[in-house]
Amino acid sequence: MGMLMVKCPQTGHAIPTGIRTDHESFRRSAVFFSRSRCPFCRTDHAWFARDAWVDEPSIRARRRLVGLDLGTGH
Repeated sequence: MGMLMVKCPQTGHAIPTGIRTDHESFRRSAVFFSRSRCPFCRTDHAWFARDAWVDEPSIRARRRLVGLDLGTGH
């Protein structure tokens, strides 16, 4: 499970939406519209599902390990 994230249009920071999901479930979900409070600029941002992504720490760790195994160093 990971956190659904969107990008703050003012600061460019990734912000959590408060929605926990996994990549496959999110990919299968219906298109939707929502709002999230940004902790960086303290504004509510409206966003569509197409603007969001799932930040899954386990996937990030696997990608890092694969990159290290391939000798890319990242």
